Amino acid sequence: MKIQKQQAMRNVLIALAPASLAAIYFFGWRFVALLAVVTAFGLLSETIMAKKYDLKVTESVFVSSLLFALSLPPAIPLWMGAVGIAFGIVFGKMVFGGFGRNPFNPAITARAFVYISFGVPMTGRFVLPQTTFNWFPAGFGTWLSKADMISAATPMATRSSSFVELLLGPTSGSFGETAAILIILGGLWLIYKKAANWKIVVGSIASFLFLQTIFFLTGVGEALHPIYALLGGSFLLGAFFMITDPISSSQSTDLGRWVYGILFGLMTVTIRTFSSWPEGVTFAILLANMFGPLMDHYFKLLKNRKKQVAKEGAK
Repeated sequence: MKIQKQQAMRNVLIALAPASLAAIYFFGWRFVALLAVVTAFGLLSETIMAKKYDLKVTESVFVSSLLFALSLPPAIPLWMGAVGIAFGIVFGKMVFGGFGRNPFNPAITARAFVYISFGVPMTGRFVLPQTTFNWFPAGFGTWLSKADMISAATPMATRSSSFVELLLGPTSGSFGETAAILIILGGLWLIYKKAANWKIVVGSIASFLFLQTIFFLTGVGEALHPIYALLGGSFLLGAFFMITDPISSSQSTDLGRWVYGILFGLMTVTIRTFSSWPEGVTFAILLANMFGPLMDHYFKLLKNRKKQVAKEGAK
């Protein structure tokens, strides 16, 4: 089997390496087992579809698998990860014609499917990180940290962690969302390598903080402190690594990138504040993906119209 090489995808894998190591450190070697299962089934699903429809298997499947694995709670059954990534690869990418034609991010498509289909394992079975009790070897010396100590939910629901814990990682949550500092550093490196567009990231974070601050100061929906809301949950992982996907995001114009990022940030805050889910990143990304092609179309028309008017004015 020949896999099409993609340097941009390798850059994403490198940027996610610190968060992946942190997943082992905080929660144990079970992350490696989950990642292996998810990657195997993701690759198998893409290979079968590629062979059937004469498409190419690309290195993007490894990025989708890693992002999906990082977005899952530590105690989730391995078979759910396998089912989720198979759905994400097949129905989030391959049915649309493979890499370069998918309107939705495959990793977030997979997460949405599992989130809707298996609500309890995805929202109510989180474990405390090993570092809460043992700083070294922490998760490197266990299969799953404190598996018998199931907490009710993530800090987004319980508001039980400090700002420092959210920043450094020793708190409950999905495998790859707890250490905000590592996500930020990996994301900045990704921007430096031009594998992610900074306008989308800045637009996402700025709009998120803007609306979250308004809700917090006015007491709407018991909104969290803006910085707490930013560091907690999977928003930063989504802002740096998912919403910036060059295929499913708006990329045709700078204006489109700004609006696309702003839309994601605003929708995340809105869903978190007014819905029954404390985490709104999954659905915010999918909604933004839906509007991406429309933005590309109309912002392109607007750009071409301005050029045409400028040409006519020059005459």
